[in-house]
Amino acid sequence: MVRGKTQMKRIENATSRQVTFCKRRNGLLKKAFELSVLCDAEVGLIVFSPRGKLCEYSSSSMQRTVDRYQRLARGVQNNSKAIEQSIQNLKYEAASMAKEIEILEVPKRKLLGDELESCAIEELQQIESQLVQSLSNIRGRKTQLFKEQIEQLKEKERILKAENGRLREKAWRQATRNGEMGNAVSRAGALCVGDRQEPGTRKQKAGTPILYIKIGILPLVHAK
Repeated sequence: MVRGKTQMKRIENATSRQVTFCKRRNGLLKKAFELSVLCDAEVGLIVFSPRGKLCEYSSSSMQRTVDRYQRLARGVQNNSKAIEQSIQNLKYEAASMAKEIEILEVPKRKLLGDELESCAIEELQQIESQLVQSLSNIRGRKTQLFKEQIEQLKEKERILKAENGRLREKAWRQATRNGEMGNAVSRAGALCVGDRQEPGTRKQKAGTPILYIKIGILPLVHAK
């Protein structure tokens, strides 16, 4: 016969309740013993029956286990109090900082032209002096930045001029070399060395070389 699932509620019958307690108590004591032996754990178990009878189990000494528990409980309680105190201190510091920020925001709003209704003449004059000084500082910084930008532009202009000069000098040298090469080719074409005699010239002695120099440009030869 399949055993039904036990409902988790108080057993109304006193006899059945006592029987169930005895069975479950013995099982609980057995589990506590197994846990202490198998896992080398310090176990302390305290159970009061429905009639007020004490049933306990300790793997070593119940008093030592209870003392250990109380020390740990006091430590946890002390830590909780310390944490709570730290939280309260942080809340107080946060509130103080919020007040300081609010106090510092008031002059800022007045410098922006807000909340001036409650200001006296002396305070308004002080605010005006601060604004004039701030405006002077802003203009001075602006002028300094303009000067720095102008110096940077001048430096860029100097670099570009130097680069332009180098390029022009390089182009002039290249053009000079090209002109000298063309003149050399023209002179080489006009110089002819040989031992033949031109028609209509005076005949020279045999074996005497004749040097002819012509000034001009070599004729172009058209390819057929």
